[in-house]
Amino acid sequence: METLSSSPSLCTRRALGPGHPLPVNSWSGGGSVSVLGFSRKSLAFPSLSRRPHTANGVVRASVVVEKETQEARTAFLVIGTRGSPLALAQAYETRDKLMASHPELTEEGAIEIKIIKTTGDKILTQPLADIGGKGLFTKEIDEALISGDIDIAVHSMKDVPTYLPDKTILPCNLLREDVRDAFISMSVGSLAELPAGSIVGTASLRRKSQILNRYPSLQVQENFRGNVQTRLKKLSEGVVQATLLALAGLKRLNMTENVTSILPIDDMLPAVAQGAIGIACRSDDDKMANYLATLNHEETRLAVSCERAFLETLDGSCRTPIAGYACKDEDGNCIFRGLVASPDGTRVLETSRKGPYTYEDMVLMGKDAGKELLSRAGPGFFDS
Repeated sequence: METLSSSPSLCTRRALGPGHPLPVNSWSGGGSVSVLGFSRKSLAFPSLSRRPHTANGVVRASVVVEKETQEARTAFLVIGTRGSPLALAQAYETRDKLMASHPELTEEGAIEIKIIKTTGDKILTQPLADIGGKGLFTKEIDEALISGDIDIAVHSMKDVPTYLPDKTILPCNLLREDVRDAFISMSVGSLAELPAGSIVGTASLRRKSQILNRYPSLQVQENFRGNVQTRLKKLSEGVVQATLLALAGLKRLNMTENVTSILPIDDMLPAVAQGAIGIACRSDDDKMANYLATLNHEETRLAVSCERAFLETLDGSCRTPIAGYACKDEDGNCIFRGLVASPDGTRVLETSRKGPYTYEDMVLMGKDAGKELLSRAGPGFFDS
């Protein structure tokens, strides 16, 4: 395992795809910003339509979305999820992959999607950092899983605490989406172009601290919460001049037409496990575990494990600005980058590691990077 003080952004090349130039020196550095042709006159708010139930000529099962029903369970497999359009898109993606891999699940009514409201969905008037605690978007879903009301739980991995509840396992990560953050504004093309005093809306302390570190003349509205559509509506109404959203979510919602530009990883290190979907089941349910094993993307699972080991070492929560990203470089090694920041952005500490792309080595890298930053940060670092 190497500690990287200066290393090429090989993972960034993989994230951007072919044809994108990269800085040739250390992790810091500009990086080009790609613009996706966003029209600043309007924002698009497509509704989430149910996907077609046909693929490769196979008629797919209709899926019942249960909201507030007490009807007896009849489905062979019940997926638990939050009710936001993005959460449902992730549940539909999981359903589609299950049916593509297991013909018995394509029968009418074989799969049911059950919406479960979480604490984070119920309390919308306070910043996440003020609500505190862990599992704000997963606790109630986990309880339904343990009680047998659902068979599998689909989560955004960045919402999942570093510990799992007893009697549950999370053996599956789907192929990770783009980890970068998208900049969205109706007036300018990038954070750098925003006039002094402009307000950027974000509920993420990670984004807030990195924005203020680079652009201290800007203001950040912390309690900028709600689903993607709600936040874009607030932006169009002029509540803020710009916002940042995970590009992965916009892609899953087919809403990339709203993107003004994409922030390079060098400018905005993503949240731990950003862009990754995790699927949990009961630890004693071998049938579901076997289903999920067929969906697992091992490269994603290992990267997420590395990042979560880093987060666990730092004991991170919604109250702490932490970022971390692990990926495979062109030589097949793991490159990990980690960051902690003071909430006001005045101090940002970064570190990086390089080592073999194996579970044991990557978990060790994450933990070692976390211990280093804890030592460098010292007591009271996150209180500023």
